[in-house]
Amino acid sequence: MNKQPRLLDRVRQAIRLKHYSIRTEEAYVNWIKRFILFHNKRHPKDMGAPEIETFLTHLAVDLNVAASTQNQALSALLFLYREVLKKDLDERTIDAVRAKKPKRLPTVLTKDEVLKVIGFLSGTNQLMAKLLYGSGLRLMECLRLRVKDIDFAQRQIIVRDAKGRKDRVTMLPDAVVPFLEEHLRHVKHIHDDDLAQGYGSVYMPTALERKYPNASREWPWQYVFPASTRSRDPRSGVIRRHHVHESGLQKAVRRAAKRAGINKPVTPHTFRHSFATHLLESGYDIRTVQELLGHKDVKTTMIYTHVLNRGGLAVRSPLD
Repeated sequence: MNKQPRLLDRVRQAIRLKHYSIRTEEAYVNWIKRFILFHNKRHPKDMGAPEIETFLTHLAVDLNVAASTQNQALSALLFLYREVLKKDLDERTIDAVRAKKPKRLPTVLTKDEVLKVIGFLSGTNQLMAKLLYGSGLRLMECLRLRVKDIDFAQRQIIVRDAKGRKDRVTMLPDAVVPFLEEHLRHVKHIHDDDLAQGYGSVYMPTALERKYPNASREWPWQYVFPASTRSRDPRSGVIRRHHVHESGLQKAVRRAAKRAGINKPVTPHTFRHSFATHLLESGYDIRTVQELLGHKDVKTTMIYTHVLNRGGLAVRSPLD
């Protein structure tokens, strides 16, 4: 008699069937575990909207989580009920205390500050920072770049499966071209060594892996920024060379900002904010900036116009 898989294994199967990322899988499984433990290990099939409301309220009131964190927890629980337990829950009927999303302006560096921070970086970290600022990439978009996504002839970068599961095209700065070409020559040697040792494959989306079974070992599909060591894929168990971990650049940028004497909270995402603001300062149309950033709604891009309105909405002080 076949035993039914455990609940969390069923959750993982459903997530992989939807081709969600491993990060989403880890986050959703963690929230479902926390939900079950919060309700004294009751099975979710014996619970519903009232228990979800209580849990979300607990997150907002007792744990004081951010609005985005509470929303992620809700998404995980809705996925559990809709996709695994096959119980349709109407999100609008869940009446929990909602965490408030603060309206904050993004941290933006001046052009001189950007160059100072980049100047205190070196090697691969410096090259990645230049791409974040010069192309407006998100951190994970940069790390997930494949060799085939860099178009030197057209001076453009194709960002695949970005936020919202959409592709977009952004510019490849002339200033990084010689450094990027040299970097890729080094990466090619690493890949050739991996192939010689019987490795050399890279993670491929499931459908593409079935359609092109040999593509994972081909040069165009390799990561532009590969990890220094090979590792075992947590899903398939295959030993591969993944892309570098995001924590390396995050730590390097914080150190560089500190050494540059910048008293602002600087992260890799700050380069993207600065990219957008500096383009608008240079007179580029907001719709063009929206397209380069990959924003679905121009309202998201509009926040950078508020950053440009320095000091009381650009009103000149009577003291001056």
